[in-house]
Amino acid sequence: MSFDRVWTDAHLATMVPRDGDPLGIIEDGAIASKDGRIAWVGRRADLPAGAAVTTRCDGAWVLPGLIDCHTHLVFAGDRAREFEMRLEGATYEQIAREGGGILSTVRATRAASEDDLVASALPRLDALLAEGVTTIEVKSGYGLDLETEARMLRAARRAAAQRAVGLQTSLLAAHAVPPEYQGRRADFARYVAQDIIPAIAAEGLADVVDAFTDSVIGFDAEETSWVFDAARAAGLPVKLHADQLRDDGGAALAARYRALSADHIEYASAEGIAAMAKAGTVGVLLPGAFYFIRETHLPDIAAMRAAGLRMALATDLNPGSSPAPSLLLMLNMACTLFRLTVAEALAGVTTHAAAALGMRDRGALAPGLRCDLALFAINRPAELCYWLGRNPCIGRVVVGQ
Repeated sequence: MSFDRVWTDAHLATMVPRDGDPLGIIEDGAIASKDGRIAWVGRRADLPAGAAVTTRCDGAWVLPGLIDCHTHLVFAGDRAREFEMRLEGATYEQIAREGGGILSTVRATRAASEDDLVASALPRLDALLAEGVTTIEVKSGYGLDLETEARMLRAARRAAAQRAVGLQTSLLAAHAVPPEYQGRRADFARYVAQDIIPAIAAEGLADVVDAFTDSVIGFDAEETSWVFDAARAAGLPVKLHADQLRDDGGAALAARYRALSADHIEYASAEGIAAMAKAGTVGVLLPGAFYFIRETHLPDIAAMRAAGLRMALATDLNPGSSPAPSLLLMLNMACTLFRLTVAEALAGVTTHAAAALGMRDRGALAPGLRCDLALFAINRPAELCYWLGRNPCIGRVVVGQ
């Protein structure tokens, strides 16, 4: 048998459940690749001969490359002053109503050049890659006009092209109402649906369309449906920021459109969660935002488990509610704050994160899948969820390289 590369002397968490083991662990294992795909996985003792390059992992643990399936990586400026305001008693919604929040980042991002956006995004991207991330989703949403939304998506693609990383871009023009449309939320939603989505789709800049459904600071269900209908007409799948601050029926709306994912979902009802599971929509948990805005309403994890909902985890890396370029930190937060098990958390940044992006070619160590690997100097996989502020990643492999 002919392989391009083989990794040996490794312990594998394949994330393919077997014999009651949700992590699919193979101790003293090996992985072989061919043409950027995994060609063989198993015990080292059973490895067929025939590799051009062999890498010894010296007992490291190998997992599928980690996937951050919800980020706002590209933006200008920061909102440290608003952080101070929240510490002084202001709420997230109060800051947004006073022109802060998303709109302060919109002003900074509109004023930034594409080169500026790439330059500021790269250090944040590098922090994620250093922890073993091999695929990342990046949203627009801080332009709220066609020109800046397109600039953000181009910047995301340029940044990813300068690094070894898989990328999905999401158009989030329906993120907030810009100043020029204040008091005309429905008009802006129509502008997104009728003008921005067709233009971005024609240029091929977005892989997915996202929206923020919230009756107070986002868009209502009807307005979101206009955006989603336009996405369908453009041949783009959808995902949704849903039920973060209140139950606005976002989970059920996402299910109705068979969205790839509904994200945040702290306030999603058991009925909405069940509808998501039935529709195949992944629930993306974002503990960084939960922690940073000091939310107290926990997502209904019991209902998610009962419904068989696939739960993904992501950083929600953004300047306002989750300035956290660390997916490993999210693993600990999900276990500590939401009481996920180690197996649930690790599936959340591998197999279920891949599902949240509609990417069936990655997220596990199995023949035929893309050879994206993350190597960690740990004694057991639980350490990835246990440590705070420690990064044990010692290597990444992207498409077999």
